[in-house]
Amino acid sequence: MVAGLQRPAGYENEEVEKNMKYTGPSCRICRRSGVKLFLKGEKCLSPKCPMERRAFPPGQHGPTRRGRRDTEYGLRLKEKQKLRHSYMITETQLRRYFSAAMSQKGVATGTALLQLLERRLDAVVQRMGFASSIKMARNWVRHGHVMVNGKRVDIPSYLVKPGDRITLDKDLKDNPDVQKSIAMNEGRPNLEWLSVDVENLEGVYLRVPAREEIPVAVNEQLIVEYYSR
Repeated sequence: MVAGLQRPAGYENEEVEKNMKYTGPSCRICRRSGVKLFLKGEKCLSPKCPMERRAFPPGQHGPTRRGRRDTEYGLRLKEKQKLRHSYMITETQLRRYFSAAMSQKGVATGTALLQLLERRLDAVVQRMGFASSIKMARNWVRHGHVMVNGKRVDIPSYLVKPGDRITLDKDLKDNPDVQKSIAMNEGRPNLEWLSVDVENLEGVYLRVPAREEIPVAVNEQLIVEYYSR
């Protein structure tokens, strides 16, 4: 730390966060963010979702904080946290994705950041409807149940390219969690950058999605401002 330079509010928490992974209840993250991040899959769509009953920040003073306005720094930090938790990645990982997004030409940095995150293998498996949450999709990948172009890949952060074919093990066809996930996605509009064959548990990543197609409710410009400060 440079002598005489004052640390911004929340600096200490941010430094700790870089080296720690959140292990508490997922629902507290949504309540803190103020929006559903769909981290619990089916539960998020049911009346049991805590956001339906306690749509205020967790903690003793949570109900009294609903009307408080965040500072500019607080708003940027909240948007960054929403994005980080939506994809269940660490602060270090998100910074790396941001650096990669900044180097891309011809596309806004915020849009490039979201497009990179949507190329993660665990995100693609979830978007195809084979997992009800990013956590479940990551488990399928880590346990070796996912193949890319016929080769088994167990790295959730693997970046899928247009034309890649993603296939789940046939053993998962009768898995109740997979069946529930497929049922949850019935009737929902298809994502145009993906081609999905539910019967064979496979799909093709056709192209990089446009910003308006990515179903993540964040203000990416605030995230760019946060990292550019």
